[in-house]
Amino acid sequence: MKRTHHCGQLTKTDLGASVSLAGWVDSIRDHGGILFIDLRDRKGITQVKFDPQDDAALGEAAAQLKPESVIAVSGTVALRPEGTANASLPTGEIEVNATALEVLNRSEPPPFPLDDAGGDKVSEDLRLSYRYLDLRRPKMRRNLEVRHRATKAIRDYFDSQEFIEVETPALFKSTPEGAREYLVPSRIHPGQFYALSQSPQQFKQILMVAGVEKYFQIARCFRDEDLRADRQMEFTQVDVEASFVTREDIYALFEGMLKKVWRDVLGTDIPTPFPRLPFADAMNRYGSDKPDTRFALELVDFTELFKTSSFKVFASTAASGGAIKAINVKGLADLTQGELKALEDAAKALGAKGLAFIKVEGGEWKSPIVKFFSEAEKAELSARLSLEEGDIVFFAAAEWERACAILGRVRLDAAQLLVKRGKLALRDDDWKFLWVVDFPLMSYDEERGGYAATHHPFTAPVPEDASLLVSDPKAVRGQHYDIVLNGVELGGGSIRIHQPALQKQVFEDVLKIPADVVESRFGYMLRAFTFGAPPHGGIAFGLDRIVALLCGTQSIRDVIAFPKTQRGQDLMAQSPTPVTPKQLKELHIATAVPVENG
Repeated sequence: MKRTHHCGQLTKTDLGASVSLAGWVDSIRDHGGILFIDLRDRKGITQVKFDPQDDAALGEAAAQLKPESVIAVSGTVALRPEGTANASLPTGEIEVNATALEVLNRSEPPPFPLDDAGGDKVSEDLRLSYRYLDLRRPKMRRNLEVRHRATKAIRDYFDSQEFIEVETPALFKSTPEGAREYLVPSRIHPGQFYALSQSPQQFKQILMVAGVEKYFQIARCFRDEDLRADRQMEFTQVDVEASFVTREDIYALFEGMLKKVWRDVLGTDIPTPFPRLPFADAMNRYGSDKPDTRFALELVDFTELFKTSSFKVFASTAASGGAIKAINVKGLADLTQGELKALEDAAKALGAKGLAFIKVEGGEWKSPIVKFFSEAEKAELSARLSLEEGDIVFFAAAEWERACAILGRVRLDAAQLLVKRGKLALRDDDWKFLWVVDFPLMSYDEERGGYAATHHPFTAPVPEDASLLVSDPKAVRGQHYDIVLNGVELGGGSIRIHQPALQKQVFEDVLKIPADVVESRFGYMLRAFTFGAPPHGGIAFGLDRIVALLCGTQSIRDVIAFPKTQRGQDLMAQSPTPVTPKQLKELHIATAVPVENG
């Protein structure tokens, strides 16, 4: 071992001890010829003193060092002179008087500062290009440690609940009814492909048929989706399945898991049980199936009020079965034209033709649409929205789910404008957990002209709705549940279908998947269900999203050691890359783009 202690370990109790340390040169200070080097490893920093009067050669060698070089030093622990202690460091009362120095590796000047303040000011692309340097920053190192502690807490919890961790294959068969897959060509089966597993869903249900009863896995999953701050093409999932459980069992089990994670990682005791909110209420009140409940700003429905209105836009929407929703953002009437346009653009991105509004300023209602409202309509708007000076009301008129979603987005963006003005406080550590339940089992896909599973096709219907499965699929609720924290969906799951006849009915009679396609994609699973499949259910949590919230960061790229950019690139390793014609020939593949000569 090149060291006897780590760089965050030595204190006054070690005075006079001979020690060896190793790490990176964090900083160098020259005080009249005496050099002080802050030596850093992953545990902390120790100040090392090189006095040329004690050893001129050693002092000269130290003077040649550059930041981020890797060194090993030996010396004696001494008390820092009076008035020079650093109370912000655990090692701040001592220093090591160096007696030996070994340069293990010299460093070129880093392309950006490796402290948190300096590193945060450079572009993410630069940090990702030199990810090995970015990960040296204290914040990034803490993020990795939080991820480790969270993962350990999860494993310990499920072990205490007698779950078994089982690894499932990454190479699976293509089931293209879900998200876009990554395909892997087979060399030994020309023209055939594997798909990288989007989730262990089918395997974990098979494990229930196999009698495992309690399964979990920290699973690597892959989806070829457009990337964003909370989505990566390869991600980590806390995947769980259990037999002979109800929804109540699932709620209690996973509230216990999250309670342990928050206690072990943050020392915070989160209250349980979590509130539950039906999907329809979540949409009606917050305009989202993953509502941020740290603040109010709830939507109000005015469909009935405007059915006979002189304002034809609202009246025609209500008459055709749509919805009229409104939200009062108190204290935001002073928003700028640029801020108003940004809100309008956000609404248009979700299908709105515009964003109708009413400002209350100087005791007046200011809006192009006010002239169309009757006195009775104004009175009801004022009463139900509690309108006051300085308020601004936004409206959405569209089919129900779209109207909710439009104002749900406006609600979030308006909240950020209130935060910016100091009129709303949104604390990252105000943990508002929530179960969203009673989702519709099916939704109608206009593009393909048929029904699609809201969650996935293995979700069981609520028993009292099952008789409507074929006659009125949209009226059937699924035994599906999502867990939401501060507007972020942490995970979702369901009680599964375990009867082969019911599962076949969902595939063929509701989703209209041809029988031969059902057999090709799911035949093995339906056969497994004929051999005594127990009732079962489970859930999958996004580990990356959980850790991002624990770390207080908006981007999951900050909690993944080697993430991809939003364009799906690894800037450090410079992938993806072309491959050689020889490789393609072995895989029986021809491409439509040029490849490297090989």
